[in-house]
Amino acid sequence: MRILEVSSIACGFFLTFCPTIVQAQESSDSVISRSGVPIESVAAIVGESVISTFDVRQRMQLMLISSGGKIPAEALPQLQQQAMRDLVEERLKLQEAAKFELEVSDEEINEEIGLMAAQSNLTVDQLIATLENEGISANSLKEQVKAGIAWPLLVQGRFRDRVRVSDDEVEDTLTRMKADASKEQYLVSEVCIPVDNPAQAQQYYQGGLQLIEQMRQGVPFTVVAQQFSACTTAAVGGDLGWVRAGELPPELDEAIRNLPPGSVTNPIPSEGAFMILAVRDKREAVVAGEPTFTLAYAAASETIGENAARLAIDKLSTADACSGRPLRIDMGEGVGVTLLENMTVDSIDPRFNPFIEDLNRGDTSAVIKADGAYHAAYVCDKDEGLGLPSRDALENRIYGRQLSRIGQQYLRDVERQSMVDIRLRGSLAPGG
Repeated sequence: MRILEVSSIACGFFLTFCPTIVQAQESSDSVISRSGVPIESVAAIVGESVISTFDVRQRMQLMLISSGGKIPAEALPQLQQQAMRDLVEERLKLQEAAKFELEVSDEEINEEIGLMAAQSNLTVDQLIATLENEGISANSLKEQVKAGIAWPLLVQGRFRDRVRVSDDEVEDTLTRMKADASKEQYLVSEVCIPVDNPAQAQQYYQGGLQLIEQMRQGVPFTVVAQQFSACTTAAVGGDLGWVRAGELPPELDEAIRNLPPGSVTNPIPSEGAFMILAVRDKREAVVAGEPTFTLAYAAASETIGENAARLAIDKLSTADACSGRPLRIDMGEGVGVTLLENMTVDSIDPRFNPFIEDLNRGDTSAVIKADGAYHAAYVCDKDEGLGLPSRDALENRIYGRQLSRIGQQYLRDVERQSMVDIRLRGSLAPGG
């Protein structure tokens, strides 16, 4: 069973304090006061929950101080819209979690706040004090933390069994990556803009162009990603790290190949969202190094006889030996199995390595008799020295993307079935 990582939720959704708190030169409260958002009125009703304009102002303050004041005044209307969207989604997530009796304990919330503080080199008390100095309630923070913990747990609990990553999907991705291993690699950042309603795709596209215009005016890509991206990479400013050719969906892969370092794409439709990618750097492909193997190694005592030993070893390809867990198929008395990871040919007994070095994933070696036993190895995985991720890592990555898309659709369905009344509308004048 694959489980999405829920650790570092603080950095994953509460973006303003990762890795450090940045103070704006001007008080965030005074900036928001000039935005035109009323101090206290009803901004939205979500089911039986009310979002006040005070809530919206606080969220805008969080977003503003995280940018160090680098969000221009003309972007305040968009900041308000994003703050409202985040708050509505949080209320929907908490209401849906309550419907399934999924509870988040105070201990879990406090633990995440502790992680958040540590990532900013602060104590919890210092973090709370910093928020309060900006007029931001600790209770608002706790509600945000609670939603961030509850939602991925709910999505996993309800839908993880629906996600199936086939061997063909993993193999196709690895094949593309191997074929492109001799090509450049790219240091990429991303902004994800989910298209909730395909009929409004053009509006989402225009919103993406507005974000690009903010970058042209000097707003860092990392700040835009932190505040407006729906991807989990928003926590680290959209950083995808080094991406190999062929690793991204074809439409994104083609776009970054044609970009020089320091460039940003226009919004690209991909998998139900518009993607904006920045190529920060390029480098030559990794030179193939020494192959490494993950082996399920079996040894059968000579005392059980050659026929029994060979019959037992034949089970290696169907037993669950590669998982490292107890075998689902009993290999029989007198037969032992061990999982050997990251083995180079040189690290294998010289008597056996000629039988293994030319094997590929899914192959089983010849049976070798030595030292009073029969020996064989099944190749669970093979890294050909190109620095490619393991099959398990790639499978988890594909699984995570698929579950994330299901989670986004689930949230849209919840919203359509809920009463959501947005009352704070319209553009805000920067000087309000």
